[in-house]
Amino acid sequence: MAHDSPLGVCQKVPKDSQTMRNKILWSDETKIELFGLNAKHHIWRKSGTIPTVKHGGGSIMLWGCFSAAGTGSLVRIEGKMNGAKYREILLQNAEDFRLGQSFTFQQDNNPKHTAKTMQEWLWEKSLNFVEWPSQSPDLNPIEDISRDLKIAVQRWSPSNLTELERICREEW
Repeated sequence: MAHDSPLGVCQKVPKDSQTMRNKILWSDETKIELFGLNAKHHIWRKSGTIPTVKHGGGSIMLWGCFSAAGTGSLVRIEGKMNGAKYREILLQNAEDFRLGQSFTFQQDNNPKHTAKTMQEWLWEKSLNFVEWPSQSPDLNPIEDISRDLKIAVQRWSPSNLTELERICREEW
């Protein structure tokens, strides 16, 4: 459905579902932990005092995307992601995929994605996007890729955040 207002913008998407699927850029952020919930290790030790890692050992936040053409960049997000950083990442990946401006972008209802400035920017660029109903289950297929990435990375048992990031990039 096409709207005249930049708020809640959605452009018409191609009717041919295969064409539409081929032109969708799926994206999301994911947190990869060095140790902790993402790393399930079972270790038998003799009783006594043993060194431990407190608070999970740290994590990195990554943004990734994919389309029918393959995976896009895996971008480490330093600090908080703001609208300007988000737009820069999105445009670079759209260029890398050579999607032009006729692609359809999938994003969830994260506040940085639904902020008025972001909605206005999408409208100005005439970008199509998949409307994501609020309070809906996250059925974005990139969630499966993120899960597989976490499993693959933990097989390497990285020992620091630099190594964690390097392994993430290799596995991506």
